[in-house]
Amino acid sequence: MQQHTSINYSDKTKFYKELLSEAEGMAEKEWFVNLANFAALLKQHLPQINWVGFYLLHNNELLLSSFQGLPACTRIAIGKGVCGTAAKTQQTQLIADVDQFPGHIVCDAASKSEIVVPMIHNGKLLGVLDVDAPVLSRFDSEDQKGLEAMVQILLSKTTWPDSFA
Repeated sequence: MQQHTSINYSDKTKFYKELLSEAEGMAEKEWFVNLANFAALLKQHLPQINWVGFYLLHNNELLLSSFQGLPACTRIAIGKGVCGTAAKTQQTQLIADVDQFPGHIVCDAASKSEIVVPMIHNGKLLGVLDVDAPVLSRFDSEDQKGLEAMVQILLSKTTWPDSFA
């Protein structure tokens, strides 16, 4: 069983180095195990967040998968909201104020800022990692770099079924 310790967030470079090391150590081959544990790991260690989880691409829409937080929107159309925009553009969306994002989908009224990282494996979109915060401007470029690296660990360590590939 993996031992989990507290990681100090005051030095973000060190924080993400330790977080990524923990993610590497806990990764399994099964996609459903990794999605659940990666969401829990982020919820445990990232301060000032109220929701973290994954949406997976299925039949040209994003479907809710493993998450930590309040019950969430279950289906998101490609190109709609922050998650759908990240999926469509295949670019990370770093949103300081979700109320200023055109077409923002409110799943939790407490969310004020958001970062969404697309999961692209072998050139194909598998889904997105979504992290919400109850404060404005919670995420910055260091968080973006760290969360993108976390997604890369997830993608490289996981055996994805053919239905995802």
